[in-house]
Amino acid sequence: MEKKNSWLKYSQEQLAECDEFCKGYINFLSEGKTERECTEIIRKEIEEAGYEDLDDYIAGGKALKPGDKVYRVNMGKGVIMFNIGDEPIENGMNILGAHIDSPRLDVKLNPLYEDGGFAYLDTHYYGGIKKYQWVTLPLALHGVFVKKDGTKVSLSIGEKPDDPVFFVSDLLVHLAQEQLTKKAVKVIEGEALDLIFGSRPIKIDRDGADDNGSTKDTDAGVKSEKDPAVQAADAVRKGVLEILKNSYCVEEEDFLSAELEIVPAGRAREAGLDRSMILSYGQDDRVCAYSSYKAMLNVEKVSRTSCCILVDKEEIGSVGATGMRSVFFENSVAEVLELLGWSGELTLRRCLAACNMLSSDVSSAFDPLYAGSFDKKNVAYLGCGMVFNKFTGARGKSGSNDANAEYVAMLRDIFDKEDVNFQMAELGKVDLGGGGTIAYILALYGMNVIDSGVAVLNMHAPWEATSKADVFETKRGYEAFLKNAVRL
Repeated sequence: MEKKNSWLKYSQEQLAECDEFCKGYINFLSEGKTERECTEIIRKEIEEAGYEDLDDYIAGGKALKPGDKVYRVNMGKGVIMFNIGDEPIENGMNILGAHIDSPRLDVKLNPLYEDGGFAYLDTHYYGGIKKYQWVTLPLALHGVFVKKDGTKVSLSIGEKPDDPVFFVSDLLVHLAQEQLTKKAVKVIEGEALDLIFGSRPIKIDRDGADDNGSTKDTDAGVKSEKDPAVQAADAVRKGVLEILKNSYCVEEEDFLSAELEIVPAGRAREAGLDRSMILSYGQDDRVCAYSSYKAMLNVEKVSRTSCCILVDKEEIGSVGATGMRSVFFENSVAEVLELLGWSGELTLRRCLAACNMLSSDVSSAFDPLYAGSFDKKNVAYLGCGMVFNKFTGARGKSGSNDANAEYVAMLRDIFDKEDVNFQMAELGKVDLGGGGTIAYILALYGMNVIDSGVAVLNMHAPWEATSKADVFETKRGYEAFLKNAVRL
């Protein structure tokens, strides 16, 4: 079956609408590089759009009614939204679900050390990455220190034009003969992905005062005949600690209760001379998260209650209290049912089983330079619209959700009637591997679930590429689903 290119069907008005939507998306990618940052951006926007905190309803015993819009934040790293429809919620909801975590480097709990005149931050990579792609890039540090008294110190270093950036070094090619004989998985080892954090030693004068006038112990210092200053042991490490203390009121022990993420520095950008694409870190899966919550805001009145859940930890198996495997979603639905006048375990189970869900996650885009990895008939193409993966998994569909044909037929009918361009696809050739999403977790409730989202080139690389047209069509598709999907 021939795939249709979305660009060819757009009117001038639709082209302008697509461009405008993608401007907002580029800003979202540039400002939200961690789960915490994304959650805060979304919370502020949906509050401005009239969504209220579900926990305020619970605390005040305030009843919900059709037309109400509520949200709930999960530990600052995820958010769920409900738009209450006219139909009894026991008959199910239409759900969009995406994740807002992305592959990256995480800072270890005892990270700071000095070696060879450099101060380093020791890291542990998060999610599936090609480690060699993360060296020699300008990197930024985002995250939060939580002090013992509960004070939170947020930081983002490396994004402003006058900010310093950081990097992971690599061996010069002139000395890399042995390195280049290794397999790609071994060219850069995980323990070699340590961030160069500084290189300037703090100076101690003969009176024991540092650059900032603080008194220091100089027993380990080395005096110079030409320079009245002495160099303390670990002087570079101590220098960056001094900056952290003066600029952020952070002590070395505060790393023990910090969540610091190392991500590519710089804004998302338009790509291609025709500006048809977007190049950015974190598009898996913030492209679907952005399209999902924007669709929720655009579809204000619904017959069937709509829900959008944006979660953490998908890249490492959806584990933990902020992952999809937690009961946060289930508990929140139970609270909504209670506030609507429904109660009981059986009612909750009936509601969840009657839901329809689009597991909003990305799919691989065909790359002509690596054509041998794809089945050309069953792969997604950039610019050809929203992608549906009836199944994912790896080698024999292991770990996959496999959507029912009846559900796929209903979705086809909806998108054809709403003139949404879509394509059916698989991740790649059968025996090459695969991937998973949160789809199988929600399917455990007995609801209809299918993976849907945007095709991505360079997936899981520091810089990923998408088509503006696909981003726009996916948003349109999510809107059509929220308005038109019915109980099967």
